[in-house]
Amino acid sequence: MPNATQDGAGPLAGSLVLDLSRALAGPHAGMMLGDLGARVIKIEAPGRGDDTRGWGPPFVGPDEARESTYFLACNRNKESVTADLKSAEGRELVTRLARRADVLIENFRPGVLDRLGFPVERLHALNPGLVVLSISGFGHDGPEGGRAGYDQIAQGEAGLMSLTGEPGAPTKVGTPIADLLAGIFGVQGVLAALLEREATGRGRVVRTSLLSSMIGVHSFQGTRWTVAGDLPRATGNQHPSIAPYGLFRCADGDIQLAAGSESLWRSVADVAGLDADDPRYATNADRVRRRGELADELAAAFAGASAEEWLKRLDAAGVPAGRVRGIDEVYAWEQTRQQGLIVDVHHSTLGPISLPGLPWRFDGGGRTEHAAPPTLGQHDTSVRAWLDAADAVVPVGAGPGAGAAAGTGPSGAGVGR
Repeated sequence: MPNATQDGAGPLAGSLVLDLSRALAGPHAGMMLGDLGARVIKIEAPGRGDDTRGWGPPFVGPDEARESTYFLACNRNKESVTADLKSAEGRELVTRLARRADVLIENFRPGVLDRLGFPVERLHALNPGLVVLSISGFGHDGPEGGRAGYDQIAQGEAGLMSLTGEPGAPTKVGTPIADLLAGIFGVQGVLAALLEREATGRGRVVRTSLLSSMIGVHSFQGTRWTVAGDLPRATGNQHPSIAPYGLFRCADGDIQLAAGSESLWRSVADVAGLDADDPRYATNADRVRRRGELADELAAAFAGASAEEWLKRLDAAGVPAGRVRGIDEVYAWEQTRQQGLIVDVHHSTLGPISLPGLPWRFDGGGRTEHAAPPTLGQHDTSVRAWLDAADAVVPVGAGPGAGAAAGTGPSGAGVGR
């Protein structure tokens, strides 16, 4: 795996990612690798592109060049090349790119990539060092392995909706969390496989799914059932295993607090004017069993002052607490911007736009310049020209990193960014 050779390039600088995915799980994984400095070439269907280009409203920009904000959310730091993968020309393009790539991402239904002429055996014959990330809905085998997967379906099938919302009202998470986590877990596997390749010289296939991403974050709710035989159920905005921990109404709005220890419980009780030694609430288990009673008492106390006042009192007592912000407030929050959680880029048709930022920072490094999500086919000419030039300089089959040797770093030099 090539090392970064320039400041601000990112730890995956010099790596090449071929992104054959669409919708969200795969594209999110590709964007994360691009955020880490890899060069990401996204293949899209001619004329229509990634499905998410049509997912709206909202759309932005003029009618003849409108963009979906959904697409913009998961495709920065990529180049867009159009190709029909069912055509000879499209398959040849993928073949040429696969020979030079470090990573290939796909989230077709199981078996589709094989039918397109790219089974894993052929991909590794073309490039033994290629790491393949394959994301499915419900897994690549098993009795339901061929099912198509969409986020909300997976949230329901994997039990997450039964744990979310008010009792008796299954509720999805407000973001496509199954898709996003499948992409995140996929990237973890890719990075491990790239590290392994340093020792073995060979790539491998990393498989994950929307189903596995959901079960992978069941956490204590999973062991609650698998170990204790206690079936978890939705508890609204109150924690199922800790009390008090959740959302409470004040005179003019809501606050949240978390009393995750006995000392914090005593601090909450002191601030709210409750008796910390009340035998009904002697232990956390007692408080959880009487969660409703305790919540009512706290709500009665909190009704006597504003949310801002209670946050000040709780903070002074050392109790973790916070407000519930709207999305508009989050992006106006100075803490958000100071942490680098807004990325400003220049889109080729929309001009300056702001995107949700990277969830990590590297001391003394990391990618510092970012490219806006591409328009459909924006790099058709430049990528094909680069391939022609690269093939003349570095013969295909030169092994992992061949693309880097031909100058495919994330700066986009010579590739039309």
